[in-house]
Amino acid sequence: MNPSEGIVVLAASLPAPAIDYGLIAPILIVFAAAVVGVLIESFVPASARYLAHVVLTTVALVAAFVAVVMLAGTRATTLSGAVVIDGPALFLQGSVLIVALLSVALVAERSIEQVRTHSVPHAAVGAHLDAFAPQASAIPGTAAERQALAAGGARTEVFPLLLFAVGGMLVFPASNDLLTMFIALEVLSLPLYLLCGLARRRRLLSQEAALKYFLLGAFSSAFFLYGVAMLYGYAGTVHLGGIALAIDAGAGNETTALVGVGLLAVGLLFKIGAVPFHSWTPDVYQGAPTPVTAFMAAATKIAAFGALLRVLYVAVPGAADQWRPILWAVAIATMVVGAVLAVTQNDIKRMLAYSAISHTGFVLTGVVAGTVSGVSSTLFYLLVYGIGTVGVFAVVTLVRDPDGEAWELSRWAGVGRRSPLLGGAFALFLLSLAGIPLTSGFIAKFAVFGAAIEGGAAPLVIIGVLVSAVAAYFYVRVIVLMFFTDPTDDAPRLATSTVATSAAIAFAAVATVLLGILPQPVLDLAERAAVFVL
Repeated sequence: MNPSEGIVVLAASLPAPAIDYGLIAPILIVFAAAVVGVLIESFVPASARYLAHVVLTTVALVAAFVAVVMLAGTRATTLSGAVVIDGPALFLQGSVLIVALLSVALVAERSIEQVRTHSVPHAAVGAHLDAFAPQASAIPGTAAERQALAAGGARTEVFPLLLFAVGGMLVFPASNDLLTMFIALEVLSLPLYLLCGLARRRRLLSQEAALKYFLLGAFSSAFFLYGVAMLYGYAGTVHLGGIALAIDAGAGNETTALVGVGLLAVGLLFKIGAVPFHSWTPDVYQGAPTPVTAFMAAATKIAAFGALLRVLYVAVPGAADQWRPILWAVAIATMVVGAVLAVTQNDIKRMLAYSAISHTGFVLTGVVAGTVSGVSSTLFYLLVYGIGTVGVFAVVTLVRDPDGEAWELSRWAGVGRRSPLLGGAFALFLLSLAGIPLTSGFIAKFAVFGAAIEGGAAPLVIIGVLVSAVAAYFYVRVIVLMFFTDPTDDAPRLATSTVATSAAIAFAAVATVLLGILPQPVLDLAERAAVFVL
């Protein structure tokens, strides 16, 4: 089966490429806001920066989302064919902007909040919920760091960094040639490397995570760029459509093309956290500030899968007989390794990291399908997973020990009893990740498994179902710990979140339920969007 059948529209049937800035309005809005954010850092007084950044970032993301909605149904290329605006690109851009808006609510948390303790039920103590270091350049444990903490400084450069990352994520799945895709990859990656090292607490762990992510990310980028060179040498072009035509015509040495595709895949599989390129995921998820972890786990995966879909379905569908068996093996290994290692974790963030790896394998089953339903189910899964992931990490930010968030699973004992609303929201997100019926996660898994069966990958589905059963164990284990275990005398504090964090959790919870009960409108939208432009 050629994955491009019924999924790709030939460019000849579309308007000739031109520089139409209206088609890239969402991208321009986000990058313009990022530049304005840099100017705010330079010229606005420190006392007014925080509010200016929050307003600017929120308005920019909302405006970009509105621009995406207004472009619905567009199928065209622009910037001399370097960027394509089609159904998958717009759906993925909208998904990235939704999870970015939710993540901004967590990043913007700066207040000193009152939190309840178990040992003194009616007492309250202050807890600084700012996740970011007051002075990132200060060496951990030094007098400079202590002075910055005492001064109560708040770093606001995280907002333009986040906007630059979002801009790269909007370009990544819309790239129509490999050089544009590589530039987008770097634009989204470099801010994330910095953001991972800005944690307010456990700073050495945070800086270690940033360094690991940077070094491994640099290696993966090098592989990607080498793959670009190989495919250019084979096809004489970096345009995805030109590569597809060269492969169909057998224009060069097939080995060169396959090596190029493999090297490209290394860079993309690293970004989505697939086995065997997953080793960075638990360390980076654990060490990064939790709002950054939420953003990275959701938005980066959406954008990277978008780029992977475009490469496989637009550039190299003619080599599907070669890449599909390899993707089978990667999907199986990713599902199994993620689920098995998640069972062994005693740290909530590392458990969620391995859970993310396992979900990468589930999404890959939809990619392997090679059909319209495979693309549409993958798009739906990415949206559902992104929203739920931000929600689950938002709850993690509110369960706190004196030195920061309570990551040890044993510390979560009785959380559901002490705060039924918070515990109930967390349980809902976990049940959705497990794929329990009446949640969006169940519909997403059902969709990708159905598409895989339609595409002739029934054995992959059987393995996926078995792995889902294993995964359900470590999700349910946390729920049992929260609701059926007595809290300890030194139980962690439950922070009272601000309106922004509460709204993010509420939105994610409502979306999880609605997309589990009434998913058809979004499924239909994903199906209409599942056509690429060549």
